[in-house]
Amino acid sequence: MKTHALLGQLSILHQLMQHLIESVPEADAYHAYLPDTPPLAWLLGRAVYLETYWLHEVVLQDPTMTARVRPLLGPKAQINDELITQLPPRDHLLNWALELQDQNLTLLANPSQLPDHPLREKQSLLPLLLQQQAQLCELMLAQLTERRLQEESSYTVSTPLLAAAPAEDHIDVQQGHYRVGAKDDPAALDNELPPQIVHLHGFRIDAHPVTNAAWLSFIEADAYDKQELWSEAGWQWRQQHNPHPHHWRCNEQGHWYGLGLNGPFALLAEDAVYGISAHEAQAYAQWVASLGGRLAGAVVQHEYQWEVAARTQAITDYGRVWEWCANPFHAYTGYQAPTDIEAASDGFDSHLSLRGGCLHSQRIQRRHSYRHHASAAQRHLFCGTRLVFPPSKMPWHK
Repeated sequence: MKTHALLGQLSILHQLMQHLIESVPEADAYHAYLPDTPPLAWLLGRAVYLETYWLHEVVLQDPTMTARVRPLLGPKAQINDELITQLPPRDHLLNWALELQDQNLTLLANPSQLPDHPLREKQSLLPLLLQQQAQLCELMLAQLTERRLQEESSYTVSTPLLAAAPAEDHIDVQQGHYRVGAKDDPAALDNELPPQIVHLHGFRIDAHPVTNAAWLSFIEADAYDKQELWSEAGWQWRQQHNPHPHHWRCNEQGHWYGLGLNGPFALLAEDAVYGISAHEAQAYAQWVASLGGRLAGAVVQHEYQWEVAARTQAITDYGRVWEWCANPFHAYTGYQAPTDIEAASDGFDSHLSLRGGCLHSQRIQRRHSYRHHASAAQRHLFCGTRLVFPPSKMPWHK
């Protein structure tokens, strides 16, 4: 992607993050509606700090602008109520952010003002900044969505969502050796490297992510209350959460609707379901497998299966919801941790992998090799899922 296009996306993200923090009362910008997720004010401050860190401290070798706020916004900041009270008032925060973001965009648009640096030589500086900003912006959107979900709501559904059987529209991917991970890509993050050759057995994969209509079938089958479908950890999780996707609500007429950042909305049957945890995705796969026929053997996809299917164009319908994968988020064989902590991934082996990107993701995050991750219990990262099945029997199979 060309530099001017990346700069345009970065500028839009700057404006969006400023708008998000201005869209709520000041007190709400300093309140965490999601557990274990910082409030809007900190997320904006962190975004500005990171961008300024890479440009000024790393490339220009000038730590003046970042050193003084590192205790509040740096990688070792302990985010708690005491720290949040030390953040400046919203107007001061926004003015500080606007001033630094303008300086940063000016530098990026005039690279002659920057010295030589490996990040510039590899053309990875701007992609790195854009992806880190995008990740923080999605967390801001998740916080605001959770704020809306904690409000009372009502909605008249004009066209009720109707349940539909899980789709049997599957695409075969043949057994073979395939590449996963990034190769010669300046946008590659540490967790995408080094590229790997993996051997996969043949499989069928859903052509589309699991839909709202199929998920309603899961609900109407009382599958949320069938312990045999859930893992032990999943069943413990289920006892503490409502038996429906996080943003679904049911009105007085018994009709389901969604509640999002902009308020109530109709749930379309063919839209990808989101707002589910990995525990729900795994229980759904168990339920689908129990239906038998072409659905027998259903499991949640492995991230290698997703990447190979996307890279070979077996699937093209992705990017509307982050898709849960069954495997732990892990370091690839031969992984070398970056020397700079701000470039290093976290969550290895304690989180599960997510692939595909969501409606709030930037185009650069929808790359085949891009990897996201979350703990199995999280439902707020706009996550859905996709299933895989045993391969079809081909004519040459005896």
